[in-house]
This record gives sequence, structure tokens and C-alpha cells, in this order.
Amino acid sequence: MGKLDNKIALITGGSEGIGLATAQRFIAEGAEHVFITGRRQQALEEAVKKIGKINITAVQGDASNMNDLDKLFDIIKKEKGRLDIIFANAGTCLVAPLGTITEKHFDDTFNVNVKGVLFTVQKALPMLTDGGSIILNGSTSSVKGDPALSVYCATKAAIRSFARCWTVDLKDRRIRVNTLSPGAIDTPLLRSLGKDEEETKTLMAEWQAAAPLNRIGMPDEVAKAVVFLASNDSSFITGVELFVDGGLSQI
Repeated sequence: MGKLDNKIALITGGSEGIGLATAQRFIAEGAEHVFITGRRQQALEEAVKKIGKINITAVQGDASNMNDLDKLFDIIKKEKGRLDIIFANAGTCLVAPLGTITEKHFDDTFNVNVKGVLFTVQKALPMLTDGGSIILNGSTSSVKGDPALSVYCATKAAIRSFARCWTVDLKDRRIRVNTLSPGAIDTPLLRSLGKDEEETKTLMAEWQAAAPLNRIGMPDEVAKAVVFLASNDSSFITGVELFVDGGLSQI
């Protein structure tokens, strides 16, 4: 028996990193079917090949685009007719110190990280089963100040607030809403924050040194925590922010 037997799940941003690792974990834990999304069709196709199972559907689209979301939920409705788990994982992280922030930088970051999460969940609600689980991918940046990342940090604070409010909004349907907040995890997104390879190495060393466990996390370590929040193991947990960060946010 798997922890997610007979469950239908949606993972946005599922073509690489934490999203891909979570899709693999969901399948391993017995999920009946997993839908993943991503903006790049080739990356989605590669993810499906890597997972190597027939019970996964990849849907190309942008989480901040309402037409793409409508297309996604039309496909889910046609193929399965319901969802039990939503992992709103799609996100972006753009660097801009205060004084250099542009309107485009603000819009691009908030559109994916906040608008996309809001409307992914809202459009999914008619298909989400009572007693289902919603997991929002946050960040330690929701509680810590990071240089040159003020807009990104603000989006993750908004995600934390969503989880609190939606917990109350959905309590009559027994739908649990939790935030999963990773620290520095070895993903393509994390490695893209440096301007070049040398700066990336410096940043990785700084993040490693800042965590009490003195290392960078791996995507599968986050995926295991997502499984916990998606499964009955966390049946009496809702409205929380679970940090998977090697202790970074706790000291």
C-alpha cells in the first residue's frame, strides 16, 4: 500500500527540480495519476521519459496565463474528472536590488508566484474532492530578508498568507491547505541565480554555510515532505508552513 493510493494529483512546474522529484515520489507512493505542467514542451517530454510511467500526463502551459489554466483543467476534467491533491509549485526567482526594480520585473514575478498560484487553486476547486490536500510551494524567503530579492520575498510572504486564509475558506470541505517552504535546494532555478559559474559556486557555498546542517538540500528531500502533506499522515495538519531548509530559517 502506498501513501497516495488511488489519488489524482496536479503538480505545476513539474518538468524539473522539486516538481519533477515530487512527481516521481507521487508515482512511487501509488498515485493513480499525476498531471504535471511546465512552460517548455521539450522539458516536459523529457520529464515524462524520466518518470517512465503511463499514469502521468504532461500539459504545456504558463501558470500565470488564464487560457492555459483553462486548457489544463479541461484536460484533467476530461481524463479523470477529479483532483485529490494540488501542489502549486510553479515559480520564478528574479534578482533585482532595490533601486533597479522595474515594473516588468515586478509583474513577471508576481504573475507567476502569486497570480498563478491563486488562479491555479481557484480554477481547480470545482474538481477538488472534499478532504483533499493543497500544498503551496513557498520559501524561507517568506520569513527572511534576502539581498536583491525583495520582490521575490514579498511573493512568498503572500503565499504564506494564502495558506492561512484558504485554510479558513475551505474548512467546511475539510480541504487542508499548507505551505511547504524549501531553503537552498540544488535545482536548476537555484543554480541560475548566479551571473556565471564562479558566482554560482560562491552563492552555493554561502547557502551551505548558513544552514545548520551545513549542506544544500536535494529535490527528493522536499518531495518527501510534499508526500507527507499530501497524505493521511498529515490528516490533522492544516494552515502550517513546513520548512525544509536544513534549519536555515529557524536560527
